[in-house]
Amino acid sequence: MAGEKYTRKKLIDSIAEKTGIHQKEVRRVVDYVFDDLKTALIERKMIELRGFGTFKVKMRKGREKARNPKTGEAVSVNDHGTVVFRPGRELKKDVWNLREEAACDGSDV
Repeated sequence: MAGEKYTRKKLIDSIAEKTGIHQKEVRRVVDYVFDDLKTALIERKMIELRGFGTFKVKMRKGREKARNPKTGEAVSVNDHGTVVFRPGRELKKDVWNLREEAACDGSDV
């Protein structure tokens, strides 16, 4: 089961609290970061954030026979891009440890 959502607003609040920088300024910087990341992906550049992970665009082949999961209707899907995230070693290790803790207390069964 997924945990609580960590939103853009919570990110901005956390950074503002930790740095003492006004939220308005933090919001502007966060917006610039997200805009740059989005632009890089649109330009099909790979984004590597050491210690966190990598983002890249993967092209998916279209197909004639697909189904709309909501309606069951047959539809065709064109070639399209999708964003893929691959976690870095440290993040992978930290998340793996969370799985072990959840299994021990039996709360996520």
